Amino acid sequence: MTITHTTAPAAPTATVTTRSMLVAGVAATAVASVATAGVAAAGHAAGISLDMAGAPIPVSGFATLTAMFSLVGLVLAAALGRFARRPRRTFVRTTVALTVLSLVPDLIADAASTTKVLLMLTHLVAAAVVIPAVARRLPA
Repeated sequence: MTITHTTAPAAPTATVTTRSMLVAGVAATAVASVATAGVAAAGHAAGISLDMAGAPIPVSGFATLTAMFSLVGLVLAAALGRFARRPRRTFVRTTVALTVLSLVPDLIADAASTTKVLLMLTHLVAAAVVIPAVARRLPA
């Protein structure tokens, strides 16, 4: 009597890592979206104008844009996870640089100084939530 053992092939590590990164990234995106809308709402409640060039920015707009750009960051992370030699390091350096660059339009916006600071704060809050959550799940 011959006994044969069949085992299921192991899932590729990259797929598991990518899946966990995407799940964590989507969760972080949701948290960051709520956080940036909360910061904007708190700033507005404290008397900071949400007007740019005379038009108000809706609080929901903060959440929407945070979600959109965070999802772009997840696509970047997935690509770096697949093609970069050091995905985590490359992702962190790239996203920190992009976060700094994202502050430039706020600095030159047609808005009150307090509005500019609030806008920049929302960028930093989103980055502080999303970047570490995604980076932790990328291969070093």
